[in-house]
Amino acid sequence: MAIQNHRGSLFRTKSIEQSIRDTDDPDAKLRKDLTAWDLTVFGVAVVIGAGIFTLTARTAGNVAGPSVSLAFVFAAIACGLTALCYAEFASTVPVAGSAYTFSYATFGELAAWIIGWDLILEFALAASVVAKGWSQYLGELMGSSPVWHFGSTKFDWGSVLLIAVLTVVLATGTKVSSRVSAVVVAIKLAVILLVILAGLRYFDAANLTPFIPESRPSDMGEGLRQSLFSFVTGAGNSTFGWYGLLAAASLLFFSFIGFDVVATAAEETKNPQRDMPRGIIGSLIIVTVLYVVVSLVLAAMVPYTDLAGENATLATAFAQHGATWAKNIISVGALAGLTTVVMVLLLGQTRVLFAMSRDGLVPRALARTGQRGTPVRVTVLIGVACAIMGGFVEFGTLAEMVNIGTLFAFVLVALGVLILRRTRPELERGFRVPFVPVLPILAVLACLWLMVNLSVETWLRFVVWMALGLVIYFGYGRRHSLVGKTSSEQG
Repeated sequence: MAIQNHRGSLFRTKSIEQSIRDTDDPDAKLRKDLTAWDLTVFGVAVVIGAGIFTLTARTAGNVAGPSVSLAFVFAAIACGLTALCYAEFASTVPVAGSAYTFSYATFGELAAWIIGWDLILEFALAASVVAKGWSQYLGELMGSSPVWHFGSTKFDWGSVLLIAVLTVVLATGTKVSSRVSAVVVAIKLAVILLVILAGLRYFDAANLTPFIPESRPSDMGEGLRQSLFSFVTGAGNSTFGWYGLLAAASLLFFSFIGFDVVATAAEETKNPQRDMPRGIIGSLIIVTVLYVVVSLVLAAMVPYTDLAGENATLATAFAQHGATWAKNIISVGALAGLTTVVMVLLLGQTRVLFAMSRDGLVPRALARTGQRGTPVRVTVLIGVACAIMGGFVEFGTLAEMVNIGTLFAFVLVALGVLILRRTRPELERGFRVPFVPVLPILAVLACLWLMVNLSVETWLRFVVWMALGLVIYFGYGRRHSLVGKTSSEQG
């Protein structure tokens, strides 16, 4: 697929061969240090966060009941279908940028910009939101809030401290980041295994019946707060039952967000054709098994009705049995979990912006790498921006925008596999999605279903963010695009 000779075309593509040649630019060259083990560690590091300690309990008590474990399986299936598509793309186009780079080769420049702008939203917002969650757990362990008040202004120094430290680690080098992740992942996995073993002492199979509680109406989510599906169909909201189970899968999908970040490190992988599929799929399998086991143990520890409310956590179930010691253990696990989540999200954000700057869609100066082969400039820029948001911004329901951004990227990646199979069948693929076109189509449908279960206000905010991105593209990116300049010279 050659670059189209029309600079003004919104659908000009960047050939895969050109993307790979760009990785040899000495001024913007990333160091290849990562193995399949490193990628698996990154995947587990970014996916397993505080969600396993908090979201599991709330979803069981308010939406799904004991069937929360089955909801995890449904969410994992949607992620697994997309993971296969990511694995094929990452092994075929081992270039930084993940879905942005893939879209440039298949859909064209405008779509690539849209998905890159979308990923900036996903990673930067997620890193800032999770950093604030880390700060809250730090406050619980310290016994005092890590938030300073200056009149009506609040400054969360805990989240700023975390982002600052992790920015330095990332600027030092990706291999160092992987080693730090491995240590912290070991800590949080140890906490999770301890929670599972301790919870088995209170396992009561009777609490798993009925596995799917009878459906009941709910007044949660009115007006713009209701899901797009409810808004369009007028079906209203319900909890428990089969509809509650499916709604729970949409909620628990949040717990899997981040595995796609692994694909952003393709350019820094020693053997991407072999190791990228192993890292992406391996990390997803590990976290799914852990999620299902934890949710089963939790549901069997206490009746699901005891977990109703917005403040329920795994510690709530242990408190029912007088095991109050679990609170501090779970806080330590959450701190460890959130540390690696923020670090890998920052890594993904820097690699996407790095790829966009190398293509000229944002200032090229950001694409320069230091002696360590690390994009220090873009890393510091992202670190400062996320620290400001984490320190001063109250996010509230803005956090849901992370999920709609992720799902939108998933849809384009799945469609991109179908397009690239047709347009470039001769490309060497280290991994091939089986049963094409069935599995990519199922991935698209699964992601669209999860998207329509997000709130109307989330959709409206997403549209506004995309509109802002288009203004920047037409005002700067389109005129400075290296692909556009090359097309003009060839013309």
